[in-house]
Amino acid sequence: MGDMGRRGAVALGITGLVAPLTLALGTAPAQAASCTTSTGPYQKQVEKFLGRPVDGRQSAADCTAIKAFQTKHGITPNIGYAGPITWGVMDLMLKQKAVGDKPNKNGTCPVNKGRIACVNLTLQLSWIQDGDKLVYGPVPVRTGRDGYETRTGLKKIYWRHIDHVSSIYDVPMPYSQFFDGGQAFHSAGVSMWNPPGSHGCVNMTKTDAKKYWSLLKKGDDVYVYGRKPGT
Repeated sequence: MGDMGRRGAVALGITGLVAPLTLALGTAPAQAASCTTSTGPYQKQVEKFLGRPVDGRQSAADCTAIKAFQTKHGITPNIGYAGPITWGVMDLMLKQKAVGDKPNKNGTCPVNKGRIACVNLTLQLSWIQDGDKLVYGPVPVRTGRDGYETRTGLKKIYWRHIDHVSSIYDVPMPYSQFFDGGQAFHSAGVSMWNPPGSHGCVNMTKTDAKKYWSLLKKGDDVYVYGRKPGT
């Protein structure tokens, strides 16, 4: 009986040691998963964009910087991987910056309509012009995601509602200016570079939506063209 008791005590002791060890091991993969050690296919481009040393190899500091960018813009999974979605957002930002103050350089948005709000879906930019004079912008926007594309063509603002709430999605749509069957300019409390996009509306920051509200009126023209990346 004494031997059995001793063996039981030893077994109990081993179990007591194993349990905390298992718990400790269990937390390690979760921590590792929160920041990947894998080098992504766009590692060098992403490193350059973020001002990191460009060596094409993932480091802990690279991962922290990439993860912070992903978290800020609602890119999932936000594990610090330099993949196509993250680089796509960065590439779009670079293309938007390159436009400068000449968003209608190629004259696609009509210059014979007087005041008009233009939306370039390809570059996810919008601006207001009067003839060939730039009035405001260009500003980054977030347009319809795949399956909810913002419809292209020449439209007019037909209804404005400063404190609108969506009857379909039950979400606030401040500074709404509707121009096409439920699609509107309005402010949204998310990053304008959030990859999925809206349910068809042209989202913008509160600052820009307020400015659009002050510059546009019912009956003003809106011209939407191009195609949002990923749709």
